[in-house]
Amino acid sequence: MRILLNGAERELAPETATVAHLIRELDLATEQVAVERNRRLVPRAEHDQTELAEGDELEVVTLVGGG
Repeated sequence: MRILLNGAERELAPETATVAHLIRELDLATEQVAVERNRRLVPRAEHDQTELAEGDELEVVTLVGGG
């Protein structure tokens, strides 16, 4: 399945077809990630249930500390 992730095409295996699986595949810390799917924010509590589909557009943003 192909999605658009932060403006770049990405191929995903069907078994990684949820937001939570994608975050793990990207090796990101769940508590430091915001995900938008097709221009709608996906609440963190819904990452496990939010299935991805062919052609979805995702923006994944991570929090960065510093000063």
